[in-house]
Amino acid sequence: MEHIERLSQNSKAAKKKHSAGQEKQSEIAKQKWAIVSLSSIPLVMTLGNSMLIPVLPSMEKELSITSFQTSMIITVYSIVAIFLIPVAGYISDHVGRKKVIIPSLLIAAIGGLISWWAAWKLTDAYWLILVGRALQGVGAAGAMPIVLPLVGDMFKSEDDVSSCLGLIETSNTFGKVLSPILGAFLAGFIWFLPFFSIPIFCVISVILMIFLVKCPKNNEEPIPFKQFFTNIKKTFTEKGRWLYAIFFIGGILMLVLFGILFYLSEIFEKEYGIKDLKKGIFLSLPLGALCLASFISGKIIKKNKVLMKWLTLISIIAAAVSIAALWFSIKLWYMLTMFLITGVGIGLSLPCLDALITEGIEKKERGTISSVYSSMRFIGVAAGPPLIAVLMEYASHWIFIVLSSLSVLAAIITLFAVKPKATG
Repeated sequence: MEHIERLSQNSKAAKKKHSAGQEKQSEIAKQKWAIVSLSSIPLVMTLGNSMLIPVLPSMEKELSITSFQTSMIITVYSIVAIFLIPVAGYISDHVGRKKVIIPSLLIAAIGGLISWWAAWKLTDAYWLILVGRALQGVGAAGAMPIVLPLVGDMFKSEDDVSSCLGLIETSNTFGKVLSPILGAFLAGFIWFLPFFSIPIFCVISVILMIFLVKCPKNNEEPIPFKQFFTNIKKTFTEKGRWLYAIFFIGGILMLVLFGILFYLSEIFEKEYGIKDLKKGIFLSLPLGALCLASFISGKIIKKNKVLMKWLTLISIIAAAVSIAALWFSIKLWYMLTMFLITGVGIGLSLPCLDALITEGIEKKERGTISSVYSSMRFIGVAAGPPLIAVLMEYASHWIFIVLSSLSVLAAIITLFAVKPKATG
């Protein structure tokens, strides 16, 4: 009798476990179109910025501006976003994520229209193009950074959060892969056509968000600003060491990435005569490696925070070594190979950093903290192109010294400041 009773209990436990697994699978399946919709936002925002990189030399000629001025077309977008992202994060914690994301996408669309119209109709279009790009930055501040905390709100399981963040980061990096090809292709018809495509992409993303994404209901009363500020201060007091470290690492990786892209865009055209669609394809090679690495990283890290740290450390070291190796030669295929390795290193690191931030912060402060992190990444995006533009005035080996040194510094900070506890 006891044996039969034990078998019955085991059978009930197995059924219960199977039922729970089915519920989890059905919930993930139910959210798949929401995940696709959310993934469209970093894709669109990345296209809105990175798509212009292969077009920068053409802009330099068409607008009769300097290399530094063309770099500002990328940088102004990021500078505006840097200051507004924390504001957008705070508002999203109080009024809801969708109520911030959708208007922000529409603002980005308006900015794209302004830049396109100025480039099409005006002879002295540069400054109005910058105004349009600044508006795009306003939109970017309230769109892409808010996706990270929204994913954390939508899923209870840390494994699900990590997997979805990996997909979001993959979408972001896929946008970087597609950007140079699409930008070069569109500019092959009319040099300012990439500006016009931005509003179209934004509207598509808005439609997806309206109809396919349902935010979880928040029945809690919004925290008063004074109390909210106290909570944030407490979070930074208790967790500041590893938070500041991740902020810095994320910023450095974006600086290295966008510095490399700006450098390649200039050197392909001026040194190797690689232009138009061919140039876009060449630029997409290291970005393709980055995209694939992000996808793999998001799949393997799960909720293992210790693995996240060591994967980030090893990946950044690999990136630093590959950049430093360019001291010896900048022959085309050798240079591309080294930057492929760099792309893999950055790609493996980014989902780890996203997951550490999202899973290490309470839900109430998640929007603001992850937005500060996004601001730091935008600082890197803003700093990369003008820094490389200045260094290109001197010997090119200084570019590799600076970028590899910054990567080494990020690796050291990862080693000593990021100390996650093992999860069972």
